[in-house]
Amino acid sequence: MALWIPVTIAAAFLQNLRFMLQKHLKATRLSTAGATFARFAYGAPMAALLVAALIWARGDSLPQTGARFWIMAMTGGTAQILATMCVVALFAARNFTVGITLKKTETVQTALVGFVVLGETVGPGAWLAIALGFVGVVLLSDPPARRPGVPLWRRVFNRAAGLGLASGALFGVSAIGYRGASLSLSDGDALLRAAVTLACVSAAQAVAMALWLLWREPGEVARVFRHWRVTSAVGALSIAGSLGWFTAFTLENAAHVKALGQIELVFTALASWLVFRERSTGREVAGIALVVLSVLVLVLVEG
Repeated sequence: MALWIPVTIAAAFLQNLRFMLQKHLKATRLSTAGATFARFAYGAPMAALLVAALIWARGDSLPQTGARFWIMAMTGGTAQILATMCVVALFAARNFTVGITLKKTETVQTALVGFVVLGETVGPGAWLAIALGFVGVVLLSDPPARRPGVPLWRRVFNRAAGLGLASGALFGVSAIGYRGASLSLSDGDALLRAAVTLACVSAAQAVAMALWLLWREPGEVARVFRHWRVTSAVGALSIAGSLGWFTAFTLENAAHVKALGQIELVFTALASWLVFRERSTGREVAGIALVVLSVLVLVLVEG
């Protein structure tokens, strides 16, 4: 089995745990931006310590970074901040499973962004996957509580659908940015290059989010650290999951990594039913199934 496969599965599991904690924070303690900042506030120093530990333990030297690295890394980091905020806001509009599934449209969007930015092509099977995924998103976007007389197009093109699709697109841009940044480093193995990319991005994200909160939401940074028992766990899960994603992106085409990462939907469904006691409608289950099917088609045809 190729190394990127178990690494991706582990990353998806850890990411699901992190989103569970962020949903809890959003619902009980912090704003959308505060719950987003929690992952970077503790994740950034952890990432820096990881790089230092790798260099100390293995005698490696820091890879040389160039202009392409910083452009790709900062683009990916900015997109990830915006994508995470979209997902956290989405949790307030739809249940956990539907929210994550709408986010998971990132798989086909990553394939398209990868073609445009990195020239990594996908074949005609991707179009079938995109069509299946689109139908699934339409089913998921139609809210369970329908208002009489409101046409389908107005029900489908709602705030929750917009947040879900936007998060998917932004996570796709983020994945391509991180893969491009990591591949631009000429020195070190996949783990070191992934760790260096993660440390640089996390530090920039932490500073940017802190400045934003100090400006727009005074007191929110203090609340993040006041609830350190939960927010530090978010940071630890974030850094562990991100290291997995970054390593997988270094080893394999980002579209394939994101496609396998759809296994997170299994973890999400279990969390939604067992932890949050949420239930999905038949239409939502059908929509989830079509999105998953679109992913399977992408893996089988393009993988």
